[in-house]
Amino acid sequence: MGSTPHAHAVAKVEHPAEQGLVAIFGVFATVLVVTFTGIVIMVTGVLDYTTTGIELTQLAYNEGLGQFGIGFVAICLFFFAYSTIIGWFFFGEQNVRFLFGKKGLMPYRVIVCIFIVIGATLKVDLIWSLADLFNGLMVIPNLIALLALNKVVVNCLDDFESKLKRYEDSKS
Repeated sequence: MGSTPHAHAVAKVEHPAEQGLVAIFGVFATVLVVTFTGIVIMVTGVLDYTTTGIELTQLAYNEGLGQFGIGFVAICLFFFAYSTIIGWFFFGEQNVRFLFGKKGLMPYRVIVCIFIVIGATLKVDLIWSLADLFNGLMVIPNLIALLALNKVVVNCLDDFESKLKRYEDSKS
């Protein structure tokens, strides 16, 4: 989706492909968490096709872990939401700094604080719909960039693999 390249771009690595592999691991870890959540929902038998989202997840973990399950999901959700706010704030701040310099940071910070308060008072369904909309809009320029930079990425990976092969050959 393009929401973490800011963090990966500032990493100090010998070769860009190394950080690309770290980024791939992040996607893989997310897929694992989502898959395990889906499996828990399926094996606990709570899927009723009317309950969705976090309520369905809490029902499944409550079924599997007892009363501890609801608290476990609530704590996980808290840390997910908190880290998402901090991470996306950082990514947005880097964009504002790049586009407008330091003079754009204070207005950005004020706008973020206002939207956090507004977001905390709106209905959850509306918040998720807005998040989905803006994430979808973020995909469009990132997809264009991925297609445009395809050759650069392939060349970088080829260079990394050739250097890795030379290193392995020198060790044997």
